[in-house]
Amino acid sequence: MTDHQSFVTYQSYLKLPELLSLQRTLADPEEHDEMLFIVVHQVYELWFKVLLHEMDEVGAHLEDDEAHRAATGLKRVLKILKVLVAQLDIVETMTPVDFNSFRHRLESASGFQSAQFRELEFVLGSKRASVVHRFPAESDERDRLERRLAEPALWDRFLRFLAVRGYAVPATVLDRDFATPPSPDERVQAELVRIYQEDPELTSLCEQLVDLDEGVQEWRYHHVKMVERTIGTKPGTGGSLGAAYLQSTLGRPAFPDLWAIRTAL
Repeated sequence: MTDHQSFVTYQSYLKLPELLSLQRTLADPEEHDEMLFIVVHQVYELWFKVLLHEMDEVGAHLEDDEAHRAATGLKRVLKILKVLVAQLDIVETMTPVDFNSFRHRLESASGFQSAQFRELEFVLGSKRASVVHRFPAESDERDRLERRLAEPALWDRFLRFLAVRGYAVPATVLDRDFATPPSPDERVQAELVRIYQEDPELTSLCEQLVDLDEGVQEWRYHHVKMVERTIGTKPGTGGSLGAAYLQSTLGRPAFPDLWAIRTAL
């Protein structure tokens, strides 16, 4: 052991000096709530990173026919979604006056520009090529989104898993164009009904996917109400429509087949 040998510490392992130097407010004079706004959104991006990491792992477990490990991963994803919803409660402690005191400093910056959130939408099947073109050519964000656009969504991986388990998932569904959102299919729904009637293990996995779908919709709804509470019907930053656009995203299930079968069970 030499005098120059370095040791891993809590500070160095977590890169805390670098991390804690990234919360730089812009308002001059300083506005108290801008720090909260920055930290919450940076934390969101960190959780988005973890969600993508976990959902990729869930997809891989489905591809490998490992139902139990996929279920364990989904359990973690659902817990993270609850944290994302709870963070909105913190943002809602900020009044409209508090937010408007520094809102103009955001200029063209908008949450719509979150590449990671767009990746999450793609993983869940909400795919639009037009979203990809909003990011600069040859940027890391554009490359990631192009890859996500072309690869199977989580639902596609689940249907492949069901096919391996012997369920009659049509080839046209399995080999569809992955750059488009999945469409409801009555033949898939018939197999899902059979699962609910005959296979408790896969029924539990299906219900976790419903929980995931519902959790994302809950976050979207709470986000809309937070925006309405903070800026009302004003346009959003970055040229977005604000609450009006967010309202349009509500009620779009990621896994419509799992909702469609409820009346048949």
